[in-house]
Amino acid sequence: MQFAGLLRAIAIAAVSAGVTMLAGPQDAAAEYPTKPIRIIIPYDAGGAADLQARIVASTAPEYIGQAVLASNRTGAAGVTGSNYVVRSKPDGYTLLLARVGSQAGVPAVNLNIPYKWNDYTFLGLLEKNPFVLVVNSKSDLHALTDIEAKLKKGEKLSYSTGGVATLPHIAMVMVLDGMGLKADAMTHVPYKGGGAAAAALVGGHVDMFFQNLSGVIGQIQAGTLRALFVTTPERVKAIKDVPTVKEIGRPDLELAIGWSALYGPKGLPQEVVDKWVDTLQKLKKDKSWNRMTTKLGSIPAISSPSEMEKFAESQFKAMRVVAEKVGMIIK
Repeated sequence: MQFAGLLRAIAIAAVSAGVTMLAGPQDAAAEYPTKPIRIIIPYDAGGAADLQARIVASTAPEYIGQAVLASNRTGAAGVTGSNYVVRSKPDGYTLLLARVGSQAGVPAVNLNIPYKWNDYTFLGLLEKNPFVLVVNSKSDLHALTDIEAKLKKGEKLSYSTGGVATLPHIAMVMVLDGMGLKADAMTHVPYKGGGAAAAALVGGHVDMFFQNLSGVIGQIQAGTLRALFVTTPERVKAIKDVPTVKEIGRPDLELAIGWSALYGPKGLPQEVVDKWVDTLQKLKKDKSWNRMTTKLGSIPAISSPSEMEKFAESQFKAMRVVAEKVGMIIK
């Protein structure tokens, strides 16, 4: 199945699942859930967060017993949608498609946002997704050494991201730091999400984009974008010709890995948590969820709430260390 076909499959599955659940009997006395559930996506359509949320929305209804609706609420590098969920009623009907950027990167860098990394009920990790540094296929940049050479000659280069203090932003600063260059050695052009940032690269408005593989795998496979390296210890089967960061001498960049998780507002009832834990464990074995997730270049990694909380804390702390080292903290 090609990437475009995968997107069609996600859309068809989501509609079918939603219609089936909405058509089912409604018992007011039934246990949670008794009505459709919304998953808020803090980034724009077409990005890694959006795609994973829609995969969950298309597969979870069979196990949760209700329609699951994916809804984009974008802005401020994921802060708008994330804070919306923090402030939502903790009844299990408004959840968050949590991302490394909005739930670890931004809280680690920006001390002024209205929530902390742990202002949520953790339901579980969904998947991990490696990062790739991509350039337009027409670019004369073919390796990280080409980028370094141009910058050290004083040439101007730019990169797009889905917002200030997102993981792609932090990761690009790490790339520059490893070259012995400051964060302003390359022009940062932030957009409202990964989809818009990728479109800017395709349109020739920026020189590169460091992003989750799932957000750009379609353009890589189509030959529109070219990947220079991937942040996994081993090569990724879907892009087997692309070297790893270890191969190019930058194993420090393995820290740059995306992930998706499911969060709710703080104080979710245990009944709701248990229902979603059970649903996620069933998704873990679901062939459709696994197939669609791996087609995006992601690694299925469903975990328990406690494992997710520990992982989120470790990610937050690691990014805070990096942000402090390179002077990115916003006070």
